[in-house]
Amino acid sequence: MTLREIAAEAGVSISTVSRVINQNTKSPVSKEVQERILEIAKRTNYVPRHSKKASAESPEPSSEEPLRSIACLFARVPVGESDYFFSTLAKSIEEEAFRHNYVLKYTFSAFDIDDPFTLQLIATNEIDGIAVLGRCDKHLLKFLKKHFQYVVYSGLNNLDAKYDQIICDGRQISHDVVTRLLEQGHRKIAYIGETQSEDRYVGYCSALEEAHISLDESYIANITHSTEEGYKGACSLLDAGCDATAFFCADDITAIGVMRAIKDHGLRIPKDISVASIDDIEMAQFLTPTLTTTHIPLDEMGQMAAKVLIDRIEGGHEKHLKVLFPYDIIERDSTAAPALHHTTQNKVR
Repeated sequence: MTLREIAAEAGVSISTVSRVINQNTKSPVSKEVQERILEIAKRTNYVPRHSKKASAESPEPSSEEPLRSIACLFARVPVGESDYFFSTLAKSIEEEAFRHNYVLKYTFSAFDIDDPFTLQLIATNEIDGIAVLGRCDKHLLKFLKKHFQYVVYSGLNNLDAKYDQIICDGRQISHDVVTRLLEQGHRKIAYIGETQSEDRYVGYCSALEEAHISLDESYIANITHSTEEGYKGACSLLDAGCDATAFFCADDITAIGVMRAIKDHGLRIPKDISVASIDDIEMAQFLTPTLTTTHIPLDEMGQMAAKVLIDRIEGGHEKHLKVLFPYDIIERDSTAAPALHHTTQNKVR
């Protein structure tokens, strides 16, 4: 029986199981949860790894060393908010860290860094290092420099800071997706997503520039990345008479809202408007039509982020590393060559 299996049966995270078994009183767990975890451990004869090692090397059992700890900071979304990209990264970091005898002690959001409770939590809990998920502004970078010695960053945007970085290049991804739409014959391509300090928007612009297509502000919907905002952004473009033959969305969650908006306006995907995005969430292949998107190796990025952070903590490297991960454009049914006489008035009859 492993901690992961105990966590699955108990319906809690691996870090919660670890805290209970290691009797970490700084991060309290309810009595009911403790009893459930300990009952499973007892019933399955679970023996902590250090205890196994001790019993093999000496006849006398020794007390188990406490696990070292790290934290995760969600730079773009509040903790608890559903976000496939960052939650997948965090889960992979947690699992890989545990393999190296580290536990993800707590997570918090950039939205909370000025909260007195969060600051007190950071001050009173000994954390060996922190993984930052998503791009950072200057205020957050200042906070990290003040409170944490060992930091690793992971996301789609390059970070202008001297930290280890695990990246899948959002600028290049966007450039390649938009270029693929151009190769299909699209010349009027709209962008739906964030624009300020966002590499995906920069990649969109650079692909148009290389194709000698002028940037048209009427094809841009600057919205936060969510299904609701994607819907509103697409509606705002369509209601204004946007004649784009393709919509490029910053992520799949946004694209889901965009696809709904297109259908609600009586238009067909991809016959009237093609839709492409980034992330390759599981739902993308079950949408109607299936969504053309870009697969980001989030599990591998999370594993590497944990390894690099732990290596940094343990003095394994001094120079700042930047690890660049590959990606794959997954072409599905939501994109096709543009119709010859596309118009936003070409509605289903």
